[in-house]
Amino acid sequence: MAKRAEFKVPAGLQELARQFEEWRSSHSGRRPIPEALWLRAADLAREHGVFRTAKVLRLDFSKLKRQMTPAQAEAKAASSPSPGFVEFLAPPTAGCECVIEVEGPRGRMRIEWKGTTSPDLCGLSRALWEPGV
Repeated sequence: MAKRAEFKVPAGLQELARQFEEWRSSHSGRRPIPEALWLRAADLAREHGVFRTAKVLRLDFSKLKRQMTPAQAEAKAASSPSPGFVEFLAPPTAGCECVIEVEGPRGRMRIEWKGTTSPDLCGLSRALWEPGV
């Protein structure tokens, strides 16, 4: 029988597990977990992973994962507004060399490509493979 792998529980996760146990022991019946505990659990799940956090805190994996989404949205909303347009510039590339050999029913083609722009490989391939082009 295979042994289960045990993992070391980080101190922050141990402390929150203790807080959850205190809350659970002080409440009888089914009551919703306080928002402050959910927020802290979501923060630790981002740091240590959802599965690990849910297991240590004895939480439902799916619910913890759902709890992470609103907190992320709030954190983004609290940060500076995002720009409406972002331009990405490609870094300058050095010229490259490539040799492409294609063989089809109408013959064989060898393309030696040097530079930064690519040839129209689709058009060239069609000319080789499609009849009547």
